[in-house]
Amino acid sequence: MRTLYVRIIMTTMAIMIISALISFMVANTYYHHYLKQENDEKITEIAKNVVEIYEESDFANISDYLSTLTVLGYQFYLIDGRGNSELLGAPFRKYNIDRETVESVLTGHIYHGIRDNPRKLLVTGFFDNELLNTIGIPVETNGETLALFVRPNTVQQFGEMRIFLAVSIGVVLIISFLSIVISTSYIVRPIKKLTEATKKIAAGNYHLKLDVHRRDEIGRLANHFSKMSQSLAETEQNRQEFVSNVSHEIQSPLTSIQGFSQALREHDVPEEMRQHYLSIIEKESKRLSSLSKQLLTLSFLNKGLDDEAVQSFDIAKQLRETVSSTEYQWRQKEITIELNISPSIVRGYPQLMELVWMNLVTNAIRYMDRHGVITLTTKQDQTAVIVTVEDTGIGISKEHLPHLFERFYKVDKARTRTDNSTGLGLAIVKEIIELHQGTIMVESERGKGTTFQVTIPKVLSPTRD
Repeated sequence: MRTLYVRIIMTTMAIMIISALISFMVANTYYHHYLKQENDEKITEIAKNVVEIYEESDFANISDYLSTLTVLGYQFYLIDGRGNSELLGAPFRKYNIDRETVESVLTGHIYHGIRDNPRKLLVTGFFDNELLNTIGIPVETNGETLALFVRPNTVQQFGEMRIFLAVSIGVVLIISFLSIVISTSYIVRPIKKLTEATKKIAAGNYHLKLDVHRRDEIGRLANHFSKMSQSLAETEQNRQEFVSNVSHEIQSPLTSIQGFSQALREHDVPEEMRQHYLSIIEKESKRLSSLSKQLLTLSFLNKGLDDEAVQSFDIAKQLRETVSSTEYQWRQKEITIELNISPSIVRGYPQLMELVWMNLVTNAIRYMDRHGVITLTTKQDQTAVIVTVEDTGIGISKEHLPHLFERFYKVDKARTRTDNSTGLGLAIVKEIIELHQGTIMVESERGKGTTFQVTIPKVLSPTRD
């Protein structure tokens, strides 16, 4: 299987070769369509001048005259009416002129072989050293008409330039290929690092830091990869902490249930003590049940919800139902509930939002002294509904506020260490609110109470996560 390194090199070289071939064919096409006619006219004019100068000169032998011109870079070919021929200058690659063409020149016509030379795909006609690719013109010498065929000797005229161009192109190609090999290695090196890092992450090693200092796409990819690795490391740490916390939360009530059940079975326990043990077992069982329900709720939220379950509902109605459901709890503590609410219609998941209000209100009741006050307020604008749950309870210290919505986070014994506390309630509240594209903020001061402010958009965006 070819590596990316080899693929880039092969692809680049193929592009260079194909580009060179295409450019050569384009140049050849340009010659045949535009330059061939001009070149034919130029050589025809030179041939005419050669004949005129000879006819006006004192040369008795045309061969001697033409021999003096070969040093200027021309090839000459003479043919008489009997078919005798003479070459002056460099030889042609092919002597492919036919008798009909020779007869036409002998009768006074000019042969335009350069202009009429058949087009070839990969050979530029100007450099095609054939007798067919010449200019034929009649010339009078010693009372006899000869056919003179003329063309430039491209090897003599452009030999050094052709060598120079060939060497230049060769050097350019060699340097280009070496540059491609080196630059491709530079490009692929961080990708190799990413590949090795991916293998390590697949093996469970998330604490990686890629030493890639580039600002291009690969540099950004490496940067995002490092962030992903860090995120995975944090996720794995949170997962381990979550498992540890769940295990701890489950182990504690199970230990109590096991111990008191064994005590009831193995000892003759007085009735009063037996009832006390049974109440503890019941309370711990309820705690386990609450924990399992909350874990199921978190799992349910993490899987996402069906859009078809979205419907319109009134938050004010839900708040009244929550107050009614918790009436026994707040009346037992002689707590005053104040409602400053008005109809507030939003679209979302009504059953989940009921959990939010129930959690916030029961928390306020739980951490409230007797004769306290809980105030529920709703406000709204064109886009959102704002719900405030304010209590005059024991409050929360400022250092605990940033961690309040973390799973299993416990503030302190006075605030959270109760028999039924799991540390998951506010984490579930936050996830439900974020599912509704809303926000929740908390303000609190120790000994003065706590205020939760929930903002819920009236309409869910179709592009939510």
